[in-house]
Amino acid sequence: MVVSIRDVAQAAGVSVGTVSNVLNRPDTVSPDSAERVLKVIEELGYVRNDAARKLRAGVSTTVGFVVLNGQNPFFNDVVRGAEDEASRHNIAVLYGNTDEDSDRERMYLDLFEEQQVRGVLISPYGDIHPRLERLRSRGIRAVLVDRFGGNSRFSSVSVDSVAGGRMAVEHLIATGRRRIAFIGGPMDMRQVTDRLAGARVAADNALDSVEIEVFATDAMTVEEGVAVGERVLRRPRREWPEAMFAANDLLALGLLQSLIVDGRMLVPDEIALMGFDDISFAAAAAVPLTSIRQPSGMIGRTALRVLLEESDDPDLIPRQTVFQPELMARRSTAPANVAATRAP
Repeated sequence: MVVSIRDVAQAAGVSVGTVSNVLNRPDTVSPDSAERVLKVIEELGYVRNDAARKLRAGVSTTVGFVVLNGQNPFFNDVVRGAEDEASRHNIAVLYGNTDEDSDRERMYLDLFEEQQVRGVLISPYGDIHPRLERLRSRGIRAVLVDRFGGNSRFSSVSVDSVAGGRMAVEHLIATGRRRIAFIGGPMDMRQVTDRLAGARVAADNALDSVEIEVFATDAMTVEEGVAVGERVLRRPRREWPEAMFAANDLLALGLLQSLIVDGRMLVPDEIALMGFDDISFAAAAAVPLTSIRQPSGMIGRTALRVLLEESDDPDLIPRQTVFQPELMARRSTAPANVAATRAP
């Protein structure tokens, strides 16, 4: 168990400020109080974290932000929200894009550790808890962004992706679609698996039989969406899904590009299409895209505030902030008599 300065103050019967003065300005404390505090420090084995102390004193005016995919406008909006909040505190945000690459993720974390940033915001690719524990031991706090922290020792700011996935498929079912394709990946990304889990919950709860077919992708990009769309169109028409739910809007926009046959757009009359994130391009697409909205700017601002609070007080208990998603229904999922358009 790590002994905190609050533990020392409580055991010595003094304030946290008195303990801090004993450690940093002993001449301002009475000899009796100083002796009592030093005795408790020795008994409890308290070790001062100098790195954290320096950061709290304001030595560092930067925070690091490691994002999962810098090509996704969603993350650009999250970073912008963090920057807006940081500017209110005269703090700069150093930005790194991992592009869903664990080696690049490690590189940026190493860099931010060397720079002794005040803290790190991170949308992680895999399990990086051991790496974040190392940062914590050096006085650098970390907050997970767009990833629910669960019972971990780290705070997180995210959207309920399971609820978003369920909301998406419930909407498709309400428009009359029953054969639904889910497109997303890699499957070791928590955001993808959560959205798929929510989709399956909606299918299981439906009154009629609903089929969820999964198309796993190597990345969450427009190019991957185009490739999946082309795969679907190579099938006999009767085997096309009635709807496609993409795990993010970039995939959905790629699917939209591919779903043009002989100059005719198949969305939504033959295949309904929806995405996740509600980036600015969604509403402006050739067929306005139905999407699950995440409050991207609010996520960034909230994560930055949580990080600063924890860097000022390392004894704060980690907390999980979860925003609820919102359905933005547009033309790409307009109801259609999908069965009537099927040809053998």
